[in-house]
Amino acid sequence: MTVAIVDYRAGNLTSVKRAFERVGAAAVVTADPAVVAKAKRIVVPGVGHFSRTATLGESGLQSAISGAVQRGVPLLGICLGMQWLFPGSEEAPAVAGLGLLQGCCERFPAAVKSPHVGWNQLSLRCASQILIGLPNDSFVYFTHSFRVGVRPQTCATSEYGGEFSAAVQCERVFGVQFHPEKSGSMGLQILANFCAVKC
Repeated sequence: MTVAIVDYRAGNLTSVKRAFERVGAAAVVTADPAVVAKAKRIVVPGVGHFSRTATLGESGLQSAISGAVQRGVPLLGICLGMQWLFPGSEEAPAVAGLGLLQGCCERFPAAVKSPHVGWNQLSLRCASQILIGLPNDSFVYFTHSFRVGVRPQTCATSEYGGEFSAAVQCERVFGVQFHPEKSGSMGLQILANFCAVKC
C-alpha cells in the first residue's frame, strides 16, 4: 500500500512522511497527478495561507484527488489540508476549496490570541475510523489561525475561543486540524488508523 503525500509547496512533508514510515506505511511525497491517482491512500498536508491551495487546481492535483475519492480511495487532510476539504476560507475568499464537506473556515475571534499554537485536548463526539483507540481528552498539537465550527461531519472538537472542529469524517474522507506528525503516540495512532481504513 502506497500513501501519496501531496506536495503543493505548503507542508512539512518530511515530517509527515517519516511519521507514516514509523507506522509501517510506504509513503511517497509527490506533485505528480498520475502518482496521486494510483495511490491507495492520499494525504494533503499543509501549513500557511489558504491561497496556497490554488496550486492544487492549477497543477491537476485536485482533479486527481477528486477522481480517487470518487473511486473510494481514503483521503486525509491535515491542518490547511483539512480546511481545503471545505468550500473555502475567509482567509482567501477568491480561492475555492475542494467542497467535499459543508462549512467555511473562519478566523478565531479577536478575544483570543491567534494563531492557536500548542497542545490542546480533543473531545470525541462520535465514532470515527481514524480515532479508534484514542482516549477522550487526548492531547494533540495545533498551529492555525482559522478554524471550522462544529459541523455534521465533526467527530472530535477542541476548545479555543469557542468549540471548533478538530477532526472530521465523511465516508472515506477525513480531516484533522491538528498535526498528527507532531502529536506523539496519539498522532501515530491516527495515522495507523488511516492506513487501516478499508477501501
